[in-house]
Amino acid sequence: MDANQISLICKALGDPNRLKIVQMLSGCEKCACVILERFNITQPTLSHHMKILCGCRLINVRKEGKWSHYSLNCETLREFQAFIGSLECVKLSECSDGRCCER
Repeated sequence: MDANQISLICKALGDPNRLKIVQMLSGCEKCACVILERFNITQPTLSHHMKILCGCRLINVRKEGKWSHYSLNCETLREFQAFIGSLECVKLSECSDGRCCER
């Protein structure tokens, strides 16, 4: 996953409604109508949020007739989790010479 893709995901998750939508989709697929019931937003606003989440490949959409069903894109989520997991937090006092280490 490159920096541009990570940036798109971070921007998408920067909106509280989109973050809540992703949380809702954790573990199961949901119809857009179910997602819409949980928020005080209009259908066009939900469509806008879903377009952004699909655009960064964080969620998948499956059409069934006139209904849209959304689920997490596990591959993208795993790659994003791996990126987050690769980050290290080191206190400056833990560096041997008081400066950040070079790798």
